[in-house]
Amino acid sequence: MSSQRIELLAPLTGLIVPIESVPDPVFAQKMVGDGVAIDPTSNVLAAPTGGKVKQLHSSHHAITLLTPEGLEVLLHIGLDTVMLKGEGFKALVREGEEVRTGQPLIEFDAELIMKRGKSILTEMVVTNGDKVSAYLPGNGFARVGLTPALTLELVGGASSAAASVAEGQLSDAVKVPNPTGLHARPAAVLANAAKTYKSDIKLVRGGDDANAKSVVSIMGLEVKHNDEIKIKATGPDAQAAIKALTELIRSGCGEDCGPGVPAGKPKTVIKPVVKPHSDDPDVLVGVSASPGLAVGQIFQVKQDVIEVREQGDNAEVERRRLDDALKEAKQQLEALKSEIEDPGKAEIFSAHQELLADPDLLDIAISGVSEGKSAGFAWRKAFTTYADKLAKLQNEVLAGRANDIRDVGRRVLRLLAGVKEAELVVPDNAILIAEELTPSDTASLDRTKVLGFATTGGGATSHVAILARSLNIPAICGIEDAVLQLPNGVPVILDGTRGTLRKNPSEAEVQQIRDKQATLARKRAEEQATAHQPAITRDGTRVEVVANIGGLDEAKQGVTLGGEGVGLLRSEFLYLERTDAPTEEEQTQIYSDIAKALGTTRTLVIRTLDVGGDKPLPYLPMPAEENPFLGVRGIRLCLAAPEILRTQVRAILRAAPLSKLHIMFPMIASLEEVREAKAIVAEEKAALGVTADVKVGIMVEVPSTAVMSEIFAREVDFFSIGTNDLTQYTLAMDRGHPKLAKQADALHPGVLRLIAMTVKGAHAHGKWVGVCGGIASDPLAVPVLLGIGVDELSVSVPAIPSIKALVRKLNKSDCVKLANEVLQLGTAAEVRARLASLAD
Repeated sequence: MSSQRIELLAPLTGLIVPIESVPDPVFAQKMVGDGVAIDPTSNVLAAPTGGKVKQLHSSHHAITLLTPEGLEVLLHIGLDTVMLKGEGFKALVREGEEVRTGQPLIEFDAELIMKRGKSILTEMVVTNGDKVSAYLPGNGFARVGLTPALTLELVGGASSAAASVAEGQLSDAVKVPNPTGLHARPAAVLANAAKTYKSDIKLVRGGDDANAKSVVSIMGLEVKHNDEIKIKATGPDAQAAIKALTELIRSGCGEDCGPGVPAGKPKTVIKPVVKPHSDDPDVLVGVSASPGLAVGQIFQVKQDVIEVREQGDNAEVERRRLDDALKEAKQQLEALKSEIEDPGKAEIFSAHQELLADPDLLDIAISGVSEGKSAGFAWRKAFTTYADKLAKLQNEVLAGRANDIRDVGRRVLRLLAGVKEAELVVPDNAILIAEELTPSDTASLDRTKVLGFATTGGGATSHVAILARSLNIPAICGIEDAVLQLPNGVPVILDGTRGTLRKNPSEAEVQQIRDKQATLARKRAEEQATAHQPAITRDGTRVEVVANIGGLDEAKQGVTLGGEGVGLLRSEFLYLERTDAPTEEEQTQIYSDIAKALGTTRTLVIRTLDVGGDKPLPYLPMPAEENPFLGVRGIRLCLAAPEILRTQVRAILRAAPLSKLHIMFPMIASLEEVREAKAIVAEEKAALGVTADVKVGIMVEVPSTAVMSEIFAREVDFFSIGTNDLTQYTLAMDRGHPKLAKQADALHPGVLRLIAMTVKGAHAHGKWVGVCGGIASDPLAVPVLLGIGVDELSVSVPAIPSIKALVRKLNKSDCVKLANEVLQLGTAAEVRARLASLAD
């Protein structure tokens, strides 16, 4: 059958511009589709052909028409005009409306767009290019509705919209719950899931779409929190792909999703990034990336230039070189992962490995090789194109991932160019200064010489910042550009906590910092030396100091640092960051290994799975919730999915002979929940024939539980107070809210009174009370907790020696008087001021 030819008339009057010339790689690289652009002199967008309005973007800057031939024609007014949020645009048609050629579709304010948008260039592209065999763009000046701007030859004479529908399926809209949208991690989870299907799969948002099997392409779509997207799949398993991926997106792609912005309410307007500035000429200001103090000398780090030739040998040879470099880079990243103790931080390099297989990056590189370019030249073009695109995004988290793409890109480029990574030789007492450090740079820093670093790029959410915190390196990101002009050797004080760099400090200032560091070092050494002594107050009250942990390594470290057991094993580490539930055998192994590491004399408190609306699981689909913190989470979720709870309980019970085992249920709010959960434990215990005395307790995170503690104490063996959640539920303040987080203070008198109420109720029935929330590790709060009567402090692993040493300095009788005093105060500020006056 001969091909069919159709013409798309100019939707605007203006100059026709090749799509490759559009200053946006999404269009220039034809990621959305092939077509043309118009540099307009008119301000009313008209239909280039007859058809149906398939999609009208909510901001009215873009519209997609479905032609009778089954073509999807996207008309996109300007670049980055979505940021105008509809201002300056007026839709003249509705979604689903049939339109004729030349009919006005959208009226827009060209002057406003030119002032506030990136460009007024308007794109006309075909998003389902599989139906087109040839594109014949027009040129020169075009008149709206008269001049053919793009002529298309269709594959095999496709002639109906019905054919299009038969070839592809489109899901219903699904709302994205992730607080920062589909950034690197959820994008990687989604892309990995999409790769398991044979069908061609795209994410569709308004008139834009992205390859769902490409991490980079998904991030480039810049999907934000609460955006509605659809999944379009074409192929043999399209229906199954749509169903699975829709649920995966709805559940947050395995990410811990906070409450975010409620649907239907306006989001915060994104303002340009303005770097902080100090009035003191000797102080440069940035953003705290990793806390701590460092006194040293400036050492500027410059990135080496990797030279590659443009022209390649034959395509087969260059492709083999690229494949070999990608394979070796993957092996290097695997070695780097093994050097990072924290599994969560090691996942940063797993994300880098995913980028090595990203289909969009590889397509651009392979295309370059096919055109006669060298593998190095083609690869450099591929990764720099995407890195530059991400760096320009308004979303700070996504923009920060440009550094990751450059990092993995340069790793491969060095292998292709046959050059070794230049070893970073630094002097002693160095404070590194750079425009950017990559995750690879950061992970390989010589900690015997590098005392801290500051970069002009990046932010607190960057992977470099995350690594710096895990490596305990004081660091600042986003510091003033003037730092790049400081000569090597200039003495400075870097305060990672405050995000400041003081240059040319006086001898007195340096000495003050060094004295403080020396005092802290001596104190830590003394605490470590006595870490295995019991925590007994000066007047004889024993307090158990145990660890909050998330895995076996932390359990072992806790024992080494003097921990008397585990007060909180966050078992969800076994369930998150995976696409299927852990088996009973997997769980049994890890719980047993942790129990063995503790031994039979130490307590092991295992909290059952604490996930839900705010921490979703990709393999346990849940509907999006308006307020996840008040939704189906913790014990509510486990009782609604009892097989998950029963499987976990059986695995926990098998560790009973190996330690002093305790099972703890999270987010308890009612007696019915306690009784139902206890019944499950009793049934599984009997079925397994376990005779050990396994204690059963609950988390106190909900005010109702604290108020009813005396009644709950009749039903359970112990309480553990989760002060983080208890605070946010008591004060009705999201502890992650950027404006309210500082006010969500666990030392608020209302929270302290609920803790006191819990202790009183528990002790009335001879039950013990622990605190496993943040204030258990806060030296300021410990005297108050002891005075209230808390029996156990479950703290972060590194804090164990210092908290035990602090307890040994206190008198319980003095702590009781202090607690009675602060419980009469009216504000958290007053409580903190009183406690600070007593601190050393």
